[in-house]
Amino acid sequence: MTFRERVRQAFDQIETPLGFGVNSAIALLILFSAALFAIQTYELPSAVCLVLGIADQVILTLFTLEYLLRLWAAEKPLRFAFSLYGLIDLVAILPLLLGFVDARFLRLVRWLRILRLARFFEEKTWFNRISGTEGLIFARILFTLFAIIFIYSGAIYQAEHDTNGEDFATFLDAVYFAVVTMTTVGYGDITPTTEAGRGLTITMILTGIALIPTQVGNLIQQFSKVRNSVRIICKNCGLIGHEDDAQFCRRCGSELPVAKSDVESENSQSAERTTELTNSRNTPDVAIIP
Repeated sequence: MTFRERVRQAFDQIETPLGFGVNSAIALLILFSAALFAIQTYELPSAVCLVLGIADQVILTLFTLEYLLRLWAAEKPLRFAFSLYGLIDLVAILPLLLGFVDARFLRLVRWLRILRLARFFEEKTWFNRISGTEGLIFARILFTLFAIIFIYSGAIYQAEHDTNGEDFATFLDAVYFAVVTMTTVGYGDITPTTEAGRGLTITMILTGIALIPTQVGNLIQQFSKVRNSVRIICKNCGLIGHEDDAQFCRRCGSELPVAKSDVESENSQSAERTTELTNSRNTPDVAIIP
């Protein structure tokens, strides 16, 4: 196996220890990077701000190195470059590649880094190793809601903070405004004043009307489904979260143990049939006299 193939394996084959470790580290860096953006919206000592700025640059450099390695190791580099995840990765490193562009634009772009987590909610990812299909769908819905709120909060903060710092002083203020707007509650205690902020508010309202009810409904439905499902554990590989009627493990193919609820159901049905048969035998025949 060549070095290029090993690099590709580290990114794509999550079932290997190396792939699992690499992708877990990338996911943690993405979450840490998102947390840095939120923390930097608060008033902090200059020394802390300096450390956070250096940490952000280090993470951005690592993301750039990751993108270049993915592009180099891909079987079809051009196809990867124009794929959805390839474009998301490229947007995430734009602040380093386009350092000469307006700083406000670069600050706005960095809030989109959270979208890089989307690839970890596919079928063949490290998340699916620790959760079944139902849990994976549940996590996708949660991530969609979280990503929408996070990106809109960051965007409205960047659009309003410089001119309307009293209302949008911190990231939490922006999150509050985004949630209130998308749920169409609209208290009116925080109001955008810039054209960009008002445009984002309109987009938030439309998103809240079109998307949020559907996602929340799916979330409740999936939560109920996961809660009521039988969690069958494979004795061979330890995978949890098979379908209720599954007979074989979807990872290793081993035969699954019969769920306790299924055994109880079969025993209950068998007992009912036995009782009915016994009652029918004990019932005396009634002669009908004309």
